[in-house]
Amino acid sequence: MELNGEQLIAAPIPDVWKGLNDIDVLAKSIPGCEEISRISPEEIHAKVMFKIGPVRARFAGKLLLSDVVPDQSCSMTFEGSGGAAGFAKGRSRVELKAAEGGTLITYTTEASIGGKLGQIGGRLISASAKKIADDFFLRFATELGGEVLPLEPDAQAE
Repeated sequence: MELNGEQLIAAPIPDVWKGLNDIDVLAKSIPGCEEISRISPEEIHAKVMFKIGPVRARFAGKLLLSDVVPDQSCSMTFEGSGGAAGFAKGRSRVELKAAEGGTLITYTTEASIGGKLGQIGGRLISASAKKIADDFFLRFATELGGEVLPLEPDAQAE
């Protein structure tokens, strides 16, 4: 599964970067987040409750940061297990750029999903993942005291 997108957050780059690295902000922004802890500067562990289609499961997982360029970009490797519901693992890249009105966040994610989740249709998983991402950015922007701004039509074209 691939998930790519852009979000324009009404906040300056340093505030967005700080928020993306603040586990308290992340705990309030990640839909279904029950627990999150920083193990080291490069490793974060979390427990999250997700409902994707007919499958509802509590996932325990870890996120490893790499290629970190403060206020600009980072890569993440993640893996999580939801017991009988299945597992997810993959890699994501996030980039921040100054834009009119705030910060443009661009993300690309490649993930593999197995177990019961892997048996759900690709469209349903993709739609659920997109909704989770949209909910995250809406909550994240609110935590930063801003909002998600609409992208200009030419910024959305790829």
